[in-house]
Amino acid sequence: MDKTKTLIVILGPTGIGKTDLSIEIAQLLDTEIISSDSRQLFKELKIGTAVPSNEQLSAIKHHLIGNKSIFDNYSAGKYEIDVLEILENIFKNKNYALLVGGSGMYIDAVCKGIDDLPDIDQEIRKNLCKRYDNEGIESLRFDLKRLDPECYSKTDLQNSKRILKALEICIQTGKTYSSFLKNSEKKRYFNIIKIGLERDRNELYDRIDKRIDIMLESGLLEEAKQFLEHKDLNSLNTVGYKELFPYFENNYSFDEAVRLIKRNSRHYAKRQITWFKRDKEIIWFNADDKEKIINFINENINI
Repeated sequence: MDKTKTLIVILGPTGIGKTDLSIEIAQLLDTEIISSDSRQLFKELKIGTAVPSNEQLSAIKHHLIGNKSIFDNYSAGKYEIDVLEILENIFKNKNYALLVGGSGMYIDAVCKGIDDLPDIDQEIRKNLCKRYDNEGIESLRFDLKRLDPECYSKTDLQNSKRILKALEICIQTGKTYSSFLKNSEKKRYFNIIKIGLERDRNELYDRIDKRIDIMLESGLLEEAKQFLEHKDLNSLNTVGYKELFPYFENNYSFDEAVRLIKRNSRHYAKRQITWFKRDKEIIWFNADDKEKIINFINENINI
């Protein structure tokens, strides 16, 4: 391990306040930011994924924002490869780099490594998503229990994305999803510091609601409408977009669409928190305790 190189991970749920803090830290350390947001990757999805503003992007060099299309087949495994390559380039000239975002699987892919999973045929993915829409999650749970009982016993059965992912692998390969999971953590050549941001739950939910109001005022409706014909893409199975498609098809009112976006965003934040709380390496701070966070970083990177 190269003790002079450190990856600082700034993580937390959606709406917690990661962007502004990470830019300030990157400026203090004279380094660059790698996004760990699985949706900010897509160049077409700007408003609904809360992509940093042009001013923020110009303040510090950012990586993996808007570099893929919603039509691209991308995965956490590919993300791991891309980030390690970017880190190698950053660490040639700098001792520190920042990984910032809220996609737990992507963060784990960088910090711990990820099992090599096969690419999924888009037709399989599309058919499973249609089944989920038409039959609900219980039908998918039944199939997962039949095809991969081990995975079924360990999976959060409320997490539709996790169930869909496991079924995709089972159907694509004819093998169980569990058989691909080696659970062997890869050793990295650099140090890793993980900083988690948290707030009072009601305060966080209020911030999320207000941010969605701003997105709508900024043109989220128009941004989402142009993708209606592509709504079955996995990349568009995203909070803030998927709730608007039924509205465009006159299945419910605009007010109901907004209510669902806010509710589902809060649910997503709750799932993110649950994921992160399992990781005992994360040091948690109130998101407003900027001075404490910066002092902690300074003490742990020996500058």
